[in-house]
Amino acid sequence: MDSLRAKKGYICDMDGVIYRGDHLLPGVKEFVHWLYRENKKFLFLTNSSRRSPKELQHKLAVMGLEVGEEHFYTSALATAKFIGRQSPGGSAYVIGEPALFQALTEAGITVYAADNADGPGGAAVTAGKINPDYVIVGETDDYNYGNICQAINYVFNGAKLIGTNTDLTAPLEHGIGPACRALLAPIEATTGKYAYYIGKPNPLMMRTGLKILGVHSEEAAMIGDRMDTDIIAGIESGLDSILVLSGVTSPDIMEQYPYRPRLVLEGVGDIPKK
Repeated sequence: MDSLRAKKGYICDMDGVIYRGDHLLPGVKEFVHWLYRENKKFLFLTNSSRRSPKELQHKLAVMGLEVGEEHFYTSALATAKFIGRQSPGGSAYVIGEPALFQALTEAGITVYAADNADGPGGAAVTAGKINPDYVIVGETDDYNYGNICQAINYVFNGAKLIGTNTDLTAPLEHGIGPACRALLAPIEATTGKYAYYIGKPNPLMMRTGLKILGVHSEEAAMIGDRMDTDIIAGIESGLDSILVLSGVTSPDIMEQYPYRPRLVLEGVGDIPKK
């Protein structure tokens, strides 16, 4: 714990680490106050593409926690940065929430929204009208058969398939729900094409996070609740990897993986000295 507390920078996941649903997790306020008090550099780096940094800042404020907008980085921003560099001025058919659309648009990408009105019967017709460079899928509550059919036809017509993150599940207020990779599964299965995933554990996210913090990997810790994204991302990027049990991973689930976090904590509230 002394080694963890001595780090200069902290990259923290959000869902299952900072909050669950619309409630802060125990000890989070004390942890964030400790970060500010000790002049630590920190970044809330989330695989979710649902919300913009401004929206995440507001979400925490409603829960009673004030954190500057500069402390947030999302897979939507990482995806937009990647597409903007790979295909400047390119185009994309997008299934996701407004934050993903906004990030892509600000990166100069022409965005085509899911056309729910066409339904499955109109998907092939719509696919012939435009020819996007990419099909990009992120988390969304507005997901249906028509969206899937449109995406499939664009991929068949040559569009490259992109996922904002590799998460299969997401913690809900009272349980678990499907996340990005689960939404991509029918598109991958039907087309035989596999998405390139931008979020953790892709090192693109971690390198950007370290650059934002301005610290070396040896001086930073990755704190998360998922073995398959947070912990492996920390290990492969050379960060001190800390698992918290406040999200989707239990000790039994942790034992199924061939790698280990350096520390396992009940939550981030265990980090500040009492």
